[in-house]
Formats: sequence, structure tokens, C-alpha cells
Amino acid sequence: MTAPSRPPLKSITSPNGQQHADPAAARTAVGEPKGVAEGVPIAVRPDPQTGDGRYPVAWLYICAPRGAVPTATSKCLCGWDRSAVGKARVLALITDHEAHRDACPLRTPQEGRTAA
Repeated sequence: MTAPSRPPLKSITSPNGQQHADPAAARTAVGEPKGVAEGVPIAVRPDPQTGDGRYPVAWLYICAPRGAVPTATSKCLCGWDRSAVGKARVLALITDHEAHRDACPLRTPQEGRTAA
């Protein structure tokens, strides 16, 4: 037993029976920078701002929308992670965050403190 024959796939045929494909559309250069010669890479300059060696260690995020309950979060790279909800607790967290600055081992190295 043989499988039934399948009809050929549809294609564009010319009157003389030859098949041909549609010509490809011309590609436009979209997204290329203007004013740059072809083949010349765009130079990326280093950031002219040089750091002074300081970087953020602790963050205090306070959200106090008008007419809603305020919230706050205090986080530090040393592992300090506290949060508060309500006006009185948020104010207490702000005080704790400020006190943590003096006690944080990342800001004030503990080595040599006992010797002094």
C-alpha cells in the first residue's frame, strides 16, 4: 500500500512555468549613529568623575505619604536590617539608624580600639 501523493506547495509561477522568488526589499540603516564614518568604532570615554574612595554603606528609606501611615526601613551592609510602621516607631528607627553609624563595624574598624 502506498501513501497518497501530496499536492506541491504553493509558489508563484510565471506564465512559462518557471518559479521565481520575490526580490528582497532594500534594507535601511536604522539605529546607526549619524555623523560617524562606516567602520569607525564609537569611542567610549571613561567617566571623568573620579571617586574619592567613599561609597554608601547604610541606607534609610522613609515613606510618609500624606494622610497614610508612615513606614521606614534601615539597612546596612554589615547586616543591620530594621523596619518600622507608624509615626512613633519610624521616629525611633531614625534615632537607631543614626546611633548605628557610630557602632557599625564597617564605618569604624574594631581593630586597635581596645589598645587605644
